[in-house]
Amino acid sequence: MKKLLISIAMTVLAVPVFAQNAAPARVAVIDVQRVLNTSVAGKVAQDRLKKLQDDKMARASKLQEDLKALDTEMNTKKLSLSEDKLAELQKQIADKQVALQRYGQDADKELGEARDKELLVLEGKIKPVIDQIGKEMGLAAIFNKFESGLVYASDAIDITDSVIKRFNEATQAAENTTPPAAQPAAKKQ
Repeated sequence: MKKLLISIAMTVLAVPVFAQNAAPARVAVIDVQRVLNTSVAGKVAQDRLKKLQDDKMARASKLQEDLKALDTEMNTKKLSLSEDKLAELQKQIADKQVALQRYGQDADKELGEARDKELLVLEGKIKPVIDQIGKEMGLAAIFNKFESGLVYASDAIDITDSVIKRFNEATQAAENTTPPAAQPAAKKQ
């Protein structure tokens, strides 16, 4: 019985000692979408994707105009064309419609792949920045503010501005350290 009481007393006295040694679990959140929308590298990636999308839309408009021109031609010359010529125009219209539909599907796929590639590159560049900030601040975890299932997060634990600032600095530093021989080659394209 005496040993049991001594064991209990030792345990009770040891708990505060262990509690003092445990580091507090600090957490932070980051608004990844805001980082992508406001960082320099994020804006550059968005501009590239927008240009690709605009190019795809221009090509789709051209295909649509060609289809409309064939349709107009068929409707205006319907009565004067032979059945063979009319059938040929109808086949051309059907072929253009299929081509337009395929182009739309291919363009959507290509845009999705380009977006995924850009996000992967950005993730590779920003992850070290987030890790460094997390270590400097002694954080146990950093959550994606809107995609982690988080319902509420105080602005006091939001480190998005710090991440954007540091990411922009890292991006600028990387651009400044690019070898001079590589810069002219990139501009020639």
